[in-house]
Amino acid sequence: MLRSALSCNHRRCPRQIHLKVYFSSTALTANNKPPPKHNDKINYNPDISFSNTVDPKHLQYPMLSSRDLESHRKPPTRVRMLIRDFIEDSLYNPHYGYFSKRATIFTAPPHCGGIEGGFDFNKYRDSAEFEVDVAKRYKEFGNGEEDGPGRQLWHTPTELFKPWYGQAIAQCLVSEYLLKYFPYEDFKVYELGAGNGTLALNILDFLKTHYPEVYDRTQYTIIEISEKLSRAQRHRLHQQGHGQVVDVVNRSVFEWERKEHAPCYVVAAEVVDNFAHDVVRYDLKTLEAYQGVVAVDEVGEFVPFYTKINDPLIASYLALRRRLSLPVPLPRFLRSPSLRRVYASLPFAPNLSPPDYIPTRLLSLLKILRTHFPRHRLLLSDFSSLPDAVPGLNAPVVQTRVGTTMVPCGSIFVQQGWFDIMFPTDFTALREMYEFLLSQAGPDADEQDELSYARVSPLASSTSPLSLGAGFFSSRARRSPLDGVTSASGLPVGERKSSVFSHAEYLETYADLGKTRLVNGENPMVGFYENVKVLF
Repeated sequence: MLRSALSCNHRRCPRQIHLKVYFSSTALTANNKPPPKHNDKINYNPDISFSNTVDPKHLQYPMLSSRDLESHRKPPTRVRMLIRDFIEDSLYNPHYGYFSKRATIFTAPPHCGGIEGGFDFNKYRDSAEFEVDVAKRYKEFGNGEEDGPGRQLWHTPTELFKPWYGQAIAQCLVSEYLLKYFPYEDFKVYELGAGNGTLALNILDFLKTHYPEVYDRTQYTIIEISEKLSRAQRHRLHQQGHGQVVDVVNRSVFEWERKEHAPCYVVAAEVVDNFAHDVVRYDLKTLEAYQGVVAVDEVGEFVPFYTKINDPLIASYLALRRRLSLPVPLPRFLRSPSLRRVYASLPFAPNLSPPDYIPTRLLSLLKILRTHFPRHRLLLSDFSSLPDAVPGLNAPVVQTRVGTTMVPCGSIFVQQGWFDIMFPTDFTALREMYEFLLSQAGPDADEQDELSYARVSPLASSTSPLSLGAGFFSSRARRSPLDGVTSASGLPVGERKSSVFSHAEYLETYADLGKTRLVNGENPMVGFYENVKVLF
């Protein structure tokens, strides 16, 4: 999701205010002093050394998942969890999670003078004037807050460029539908995480006005994890006259059970950046992978440590990454055995590689799409890179809003519910994994095989019983056809494989750019967010 802290990303602009942030699970005192220090319980220091010793009492804490914590009304103590469960609990816990209790989606107020409350882009002289107006509206939207972390505001291109951004997505989807399925199949769309419901509203309004015959065959389903947002989406879309074609389901997509047999489109716009990741680090002597775990002690302090891989989802991701021969997740100097030995012999050298954040929840989504939406087409847009990330590979930005300033942090171990944790997406790796998983008709590989395979050095040969099929890397631009499914011509033609587009390429293809062009010819909808890509 596109936050105000990143609005400077399309140009090099200095941060105006620098604030010191203490990293602790406890809140700051009123005089802004750091919390009292407890005895050191951290079993590694990522900058200096690593100890194999973990306090036995931390290992005796119960191992919980984010789902186990959904009934907790306060952040837990005396528990252990995988890093992905810690992140998921911090963001989505229904009682104290960031998106459940803190986050508010910025939207242009109705008195902006534009269409449907959006900005009137054609009146702005240049992008500087437009940004000043956005900043003004943003400040008004956040007025009345106390100093310190409080109301968390963020915005998406859907809200900033409404309704034109949503209409571009609508044009993309309806063009594909008219070409392949109309009038033989209904137009079925599943949107994951719909926010304020603006994208759904813009798509449905566009269809109703420009493609009424498609609108009459539309079934639009929103899968929304937030109970608060799902109620708001349902009310807004019914109020705008779309109640007959919209179904809002208050459920996590990771708990989805219904199978959609018909052709459909799955839209994930600025959603997967908040999907939880796991952390893996490699032993510098053996290059064996270790999974990240965090214990929360009796006073609420975080105790991160690493154990041998035993989580099936982590093992599945690591095995799939090796099968696809994706880039090795190690700095170049650690890929050479001789350089690795020299590095490990240095004083105070760590014995683990830098943290590698792996998108395990994204892998879960791809498997759900394969299983429950076998004839889907995915449209996914999100960040491909992020500034101000914490240390590590594919590392997230951890930030919170203090007053009117977004403050980036240096650790993921921060007070649950007060901080946004957002990840970049490697679109090249995503496409390879997505297409490979869709090509696999059978069940997943044996769990024990994947656990064994995941523990092998990432530099070892990838030849194994789990190797790719001989035809996967063929030059064909289409997937293998599904059994019993024919194209409009009556021939068994497979779906076109997905492609990755820059944000500008995608919008130049499908958007009505005249609606967002400024007086001097600039187009912020195209020029902003250069770090966003689209998979379709």
